[in-house]
Amino acid sequence: MDAASPLKKQKLPPFDLNAADASLTRPEAPRVDIPATNPSTDGPIADVSPTEPEPLIAGMTSALPDGPAQSSPNPSPPENTPRPLMILRSGIPPGLSPRAQRAWEHYRKLGSPWRIVAPMVDQSELPFRMLCRKHGADAAYTPMLHSRLFVDSERYRKEHFTTCPEDRPLFVQFCANNPDTLVEAARYVEPYCDYIDLNLGCPQAIAKRGNYGSFLMDDLPLVRSIVSALSAASSVPVACKIRMFPSIDDTIAYARMLEEAGCQLLAVHGRTRDQKSARLTADWHVIKAVREAVSIPVLANGNIRNLSDVRACMAFTGADGVLSADTLLEDPAMFGREIDPPAEISGRVSEALDVPQPGTWHALPLMTPPDVIDVTIEYLEMVKKYPVPMRMVKGHMFKLLGGWFRVHTDLRDGLNQQQPATVDYIINMCKEMAQRNAADPLLRPLPDPRRQTPPEGKTMKKIIEAAVEKAGEAIDPPAGKGAKTASEYREQRLQLGKVAVRA
Repeated sequence: MDAASPLKKQKLPPFDLNAADASLTRPEAPRVDIPATNPSTDGPIADVSPTEPEPLIAGMTSALPDGPAQSSPNPSPPENTPRPLMILRSGIPPGLSPRAQRAWEHYRKLGSPWRIVAPMVDQSELPFRMLCRKHGADAAYTPMLHSRLFVDSERYRKEHFTTCPEDRPLFVQFCANNPDTLVEAARYVEPYCDYIDLNLGCPQAIAKRGNYGSFLMDDLPLVRSIVSALSAASSVPVACKIRMFPSIDDTIAYARMLEEAGCQLLAVHGRTRDQKSARLTADWHVIKAVREAVSIPVLANGNIRNLSDVRACMAFTGADGVLSADTLLEDPAMFGREIDPPAEISGRVSEALDVPQPGTWHALPLMTPPDVIDVTIEYLEMVKKYPVPMRMVKGHMFKLLGGWFRVHTDLRDGLNQQQPATVDYIINMCKEMAQRNAADPLLRPLPDPRRQTPPEGKTMKKIIEAAVEKAGEAIDPPAGKGAKTASEYREQRLQLGKVAVRA
């Protein structure tokens, strides 16, 4: 199959998890050139008849409330919760059911990935995945794929799913609300991935309109039927990415139901579907409770801002790996800034560990690493090798270079006005930015004030003033470009900040 040809449906033999390295020895597939445009549909994914209200699942206390959810309290796990498994970096935990043992065998054959690129619409595309892999990521998710459109439209498949032989281990994520449609969609991608993932966590309005993502939490019998059908039909293991219920007990019951239905890997986002902001601290206590309640590998998602957070999260929750999204968009090399794998740890660690308080608000720090321009050029070279639509590329530029664009506003405006922008144009822009920074060592990237949580009585302007003042205190010698004193330099930076706010 050449790079331009569409994927063909394939009826594959059952996937033998006991065969040596079965997941790693499938015939290598050539790259399929099909990056993405945003899915857009006003109707549901498929015609799913509403079901009559019925008990959710055994052990579940309540359905989701209509209003905003509050962060759950952290009671002791129910009496029937198993004692935590020993979390090892190799080997198979003892005392497992045959299904759970197969789940662990597959995860171990993949190398026990623990630094994982999370699914991001228009942002976890092939060149970005390959960049993150180059800098330490062990595995990656595709952007969410719309199962019905993926089945119905060859053009959609070509635009939304791009991979290459080196893009492994790979999770291909679908949203779905119809078992048959998801099974059919999975057939297209089975030869090119290591997990088929069901999106049960998207909290956005489009997911509500389409009846998928976290809004399937209102119809758990349907969720069970989807996971069971995919598990029975797919030649690769099924994974699920979920959000938590307001109740910790309901979340545990939900996770167990998914495992019983055939899920072989569970990614848990420690926020409810009403907690959409990354500034609202995720609840690691819930992830820990889920990890102790199920027998399959568990990945944690939430509050990951640096590699220290990765280690703290794994130590506290006992999770087998961690997903990162927003942080990697600003620092794709984050996973590679330390290379030693985590030591073998127990599922229970000291409660004195410094754990973010769930339900609290925090400012997102400016993440502009000193090598960000070099990393950005690396990404652009990846785009040359694995072409994707320019809207994806430009989206990455504003994440990667946002702090510097608030300094070099003319470069930002030039990129916005360039129609169409080309990869070579952006590479030259990055080189110009690097030359300016080298000529003026006092220049510093500016934070995005919209990402800050202002203390009571503080305005956005005051936040910028404080950030600029702090940056100015570190100036030595006290002269910026065209400025004779440190105060003049701070005023220059402040004016740039005001321009950024108005923009």
